[in-house]
Order: sequence, then structure tokens, then C-alpha cells
Amino acid sequence: MKPVDRSEFNQYIMKTARDVIQDYNLIEPNDRIAVGLSGGKDSVLTLHLLVELMEEFDFELIAVSIDEGVSGYRGEGIIAARTNAAKLGIELVEGSFKKEYGFTLDQVSKLYQSACIPCGVFRRQLLNKISSELGVDKLATGHNLDDEIQSFLMSFAKADFRRFSKFGPKLDRIHPNLVPRIKPLWKLPEKDVGIWAVMNNIDVHFAECPYSHTSLRSKVKNYLNEMEGSRKGTKLSILESFSKTFKFERKEIIIGQCKLCSEPSSLNVCKACEMVEDIKNRI
Repeated sequence: MKPVDRSEFNQYIMKTARDVIQDYNLIEPNDRIAVGLSGGKDSVLTLHLLVELMEEFDFELIAVSIDEGVSGYRGEGIIAARTNAAKLGIELVEGSFKKEYGFTLDQVSKLYQSACIPCGVFRRQLLNKISSELGVDKLATGHNLDDEIQSFLMSFAKADFRRFSKFGPKLDRIHPNLVPRIKPLWKLPEKDVGIWAVMNNIDVHFAECPYSHTSLRSKVKNYLNEMEGSRKGTKLSILESFSKTFKFERKEIIIGQCKLCSEPSSLNVCKACEMVEDIKNRI
């Protein structure tokens, strides 16, 4: 097997991300962009790529990390986030479940069938809240090709067709305080992201969250990896098929604000506040 040339591989990584940014107009001149930086390989690659592209696309960059409160796991990720942000000269703003909600994920994990349920709700809200307070135009996440396909298949299996309009490398702003998300790694397979980190000796946190095995995503991920192992290119073909086949008109969504926390919500009380109240009554 021919050894992988590091320079050529890095060029492939950069070209793939740049093409997505240009083809889908993810970044506009003078944008202020926040990177959701967990310290894992995907978010760290997103940060490194955007730092390299700052001058070319003329935008500002800041990073945001969230400490969910997972003992023996999240601490190492936060350290990797701090290390990479400092090395690249990017300001890092940190938030935590404990500070914002009064509890850690470890303390509430057993209240749900999967700890990923409360984690997803609180992490999304806190990332958006901090990003909005920072006045950013967009929030760049490390969602890669595998993540996108997994999410689509899970929604498809649940017949949750309302979520289909949320797929793609870019979301529009539908509320003044709801920061649109962009996904520069949208066409990069997870495996290639890992190769990039190892090949360039990047300080990243490779460990998987100890709660991840409880989620449907974990099962879908294993299934897709088996398919890709049997036939290389299957994942990209699935993504392209989704993009061509499932065309949904983006309906106007009425977004107000939660009467308890004032964060953007389509309900009178947002899901996060509903969960906080439920958790406080159970712990």
C-alpha cells in the first residue's frame, strides 16, 4: 500500500473544506465566527482550517468550549481545546452545565434512557447563548460527513421529517438571537479527520464520551462503518443521494422566546427549561 504523503493529504483536507465554504457561501466578508471547540479531532480541525482561511475570506474568529461535566472525560478535551486555541492565537470562551444549570451531566445521566438526550438539549442552548452574547454571525461546528449521514438516517428512521430542513452545511438565521450554524467539514469522512490529526501530530482528545454507547447514533455509526468497509465511498454516495433526493421547501418557522429564560424557542417554555424543572424535581 502506497504511503500517504502528508502535504498532499493536507491539501486534500483544505480543498474539501474550502470547496464547501465557497460552494455553499458559508462565510461572508467581515463575518465574526465562533467555533464550537470540544477539543476532539473534528472541532480542532475546524479551528485549524478556519485560522488558515481567515485572511482569504476576511473574517474574525473566536472559540467556545462547553464543559458538560463528565468525570474522567471532558477535562482532557477542555485542555486540548485550550492548547490549540492558545497555539493558534484564538480567544477561547468557556461555559459549563454546572455554572449555567446548577448540575453536571454525570449528576443527571441516570434520569434518562440516554445521557445524550439532556446533553444535546443543554449543549445546543448554551453554545447558542454564549455565541449570541459574543455577537457572532455564525457558529462553526465540527460535524463531518459521518455525523450528517447518521443524523439524517436517525431522523428518517423516526419519520421526523421536520428535521430534514435542518440538514446541510449551512442554516439560515431564523431569530435574532439564534446563531446560524455552518459545517466546513460537511464532506470530510470522520476517518480522514483522524488521519489528519495523527499525521500532523495535533493535540486532540481522541477518547469517546463514556455515554455515547447508549445512543441510537452509536448503532447507526457502526452500521455505516460496516457498509463503508465493504464498499469504499458508500458514505459520500449516501450524502449525495440525500442531497439530490430529499428536497424540502424550508417553511417559515415562527420563533419566539422562552418565558422563563428568554432564549429563542418555538414554545412558551423551551425544552431546556422544561428539562431543568424536571431534573430539579427528581434529584
